Amino acid sequence: MSDGPARIFIDRQTPEAFAAMRETARAVREAAAEAGLDRILVELVNLRVSQMNRCAYCLDLHTKAALKAGESTRRLGVLAAWRDTGLFSPAERAALALAEATTEPANAAAQDAAYAAAREALTEDQTAAVIWAAIAINAFNRVSIMSRHPVRPD
Repeated sequence: MSDGPARIFIDRQTPEAFAAMRETARAVREAAAEAGLDRILVELVNLRVSQMNRCAYCLDLHTKAALKAGESTRRLGVLAAWRDTGLFSPAERAALALAEATTEPANAAAQDAAYAAAREALTEDQTAAVIWAAIAINAFNRVSIMSRHPVRPD
């Protein structure tokens, strides 16, 4: 963490806006569950996006959530290199590629490829839920990064 000026916690400074984000996250979790996406897949999306954004707070939070949901430390350890392992299912691979494309939307070719793969491995509802999950965690990453939310020892 850099030694810059102290940051305000924007979630506390503007609680109404943060409450709306939390409500969005609740709706996204509900949509994912209704679409048949398992909690581990959603947490993998949360973690991969948080890795890309380098959000330590969200990485800590969602690592704990993934472990609680039953994810293995082995798969969490190789998540950043998911393309180079056979440890992830076709649906998980499609969701991770789509989450990455949502996080870096300027790469149109990668976005098109990820979307095509998602359409083969996921239903329309699942595809939409993964995109929404990636959008939501990207927003939470920015709140935590700009606020410099600390990762505290347990």
